[in-house]
Amino acid sequence: MIGKIDQYLSFHETALSLRAQRQELLASNIANADTPNYKARDIDFNSALQGALASKGAASGPLATTNSGHLGRGAPTGDMLANGTPVLYRGVVQGSVDGNTVDMDVERNQFADNGLRYEAGITMINHQIKGLLAAIQGQ
Repeated sequence: MIGKIDQYLSFHETALSLRAQRQELLASNIANADTPNYKARDIDFNSALQGALASKGAASGPLATTNSGHLGRGAPTGDMLANGTPVLYRGVVQGSVDGNTVDMDVERNQFADNGLRYEAGITMINHQIKGLLAAIQGQ
């Protein structure tokens, strides 16, 4: 029973976890807007979500190595999130003399967009839980 509920909520759990990690990256960009040579970082959310969902699906099935990069061997180098998602550097929108690539307009926009999508995910989970409760209570 618990396994079924976990599967039912798993997509939004994964998406919210990635959104929270992305929010931290965006906040770090904003905090370092005046740091010389700081490079703005972000993740490709869609591919990160697909990868996280694929790894969750693979975790429930038998383990098989079909590539030398699987299961931590030959892992990509560079910054990574906890789930193995690569952290990318944002392209330069407006050059800076001190080498900083943070554009505050872009960062604020991405921060607000990600925050709204996080809130939407919370709302979706809330509706799913209310639906489960209604089904359990027979309403």
